Amino acid sequence: QLQLVESGGGLVQAGDSLRLSCVASGRTLHVHTMGWFRQAPGKEREFVACINWNGADTSYADSVKGRFTVSRDHAKNTLYLQMNSLRPEDTATYFCAKSRTYGTTTYLAFEDYDFWGQGTQVTVSS
Repeated sequence: QLQLVESGGGLVQAGDSLRLSCVASGRTLHVHTMGWFRQAPGKEREFVACINWNGADTSYADSVKGRFTVSRDHAKNTLYLQMNSLRPEDTATYFCAKSRTYGTTTYLAFEDYDFWGQGTQVTVSS
C-alpha cells in the first residue's frame, strides 16, 4: 500500500532555510510527477512546486521562484523541497503528492494529483 510521509518541517525565523523530504513506500513512483502543495489556516491548498519523472522539468509558484528548489532521488524514492530565504507568508502545512498520470510533464493543478501525504508544518516567525 502506497504511503507518502513528509518530514523536515519546523519553526524557523525569517531568512532561514529548511529542507522538506517526502519518502514513498509501498510502491515506486519513478514514472510519476511529484508535487509540493501548501495550505495555511483558513486558506485553500495551493501549488508550490513540482518535478517530472526524470527531473528534467520543474515548475514553481511565482511566490517561491528563486527561493525554493524541488528535487528527487529515485534510488531513495524520495522527493525534496529545499526552502531558502523563508518568509512569514510561507507558514503553512506542506504536502507532497503523486500525479494522477505518467509524469512526462509538470502539473500545477490540485486535480492532477491523486495521492497525498499527511503534511508537515512549517512556521516562519518574523
